[in-house]
Amino acid sequence: MDLSIFASPESWATLTTLLFLELALGVDNLVFISITSERLPKDKQHLGRRLGLVGALATRIVLLLFASALVHMTAPLFTLSLGPLAHGFSVRDVVLLIGGGYLVYKGVSEIRETSADAGERQASGASPHKGIGLAQAVVTIAAMDVVFSIDSVITAVGLADQLAIIVIAVIVAILLMMLFVDQISRFVTENPGIKLLALVFMTAIGALLVAESIGLGTGVEVGSIDLEKAVVYAGLAVAMVVELAKIRSRKNGGIRE
Repeated sequence: MDLSIFASPESWATLTTLLFLELALGVDNLVFISITSERLPKDKQHLGRRLGLVGALATRIVLLLFASALVHMTAPLFTLSLGPLAHGFSVRDVVLLIGGGYLVYKGVSEIRETSADAGERQASGASPHKGIGLAQAVVTIAAMDVVFSIDSVITAVGLADQLAIIVIAVIVAILLMMLFVDQISRFVTENPGIKLLALVFMTAIGALLVAESIGLGTGVEVGSIDLEKAVVYAGLAVAMVVELAKIRSRKNGGIRE
């Protein structure tokens, strides 16, 4: 690797920008990891999160190795016509459609299960979820990272000419996620309101990915984020602030359930 690229202030600015983007766009990935790892036995949840992030790092680097091809993933492979409506599906569209559809299914099923079994869980103390194996959890997390990261990888390729800078940004971002994933997962698990918000957020992101894959969208960007995603993120932020205020008030004895 040519280390001379780091002598340029532009390279450091690009690295900082990419790192910020990776962390900002990694929030939905952390939410998915939290929900998935909760299905593991207690003694394997920590290991599952770590291995899931290692798997996510591997899949993301594989995507980066095909970075030049990713730039051209918007070329239509086939066109689906429904009367006056027609849309050309690229590899990227197919990945977003399948991944987004899975997120919607996962989010809705988790919300229904959580809501329906809440009372029964409190009475019996049993877990409401069907358990999964460690290998299944790791593979699921790594596979869904492809869906979450495909747009950020394409963005990164457009921002940086040097693959080394992109890889470093991805590795640093994943390492930072490893530091905080346990705390985030524990916080989501211990606060049902936060968990419900996380599930709604995951479902909304899935719906946006499906809509994007079939060509539905405003095409308007706020900064470097699509308007639709910006609205979802803003709504989540407001709801999160309200829920955090309720949690703090409950701890201080202000609200009794």
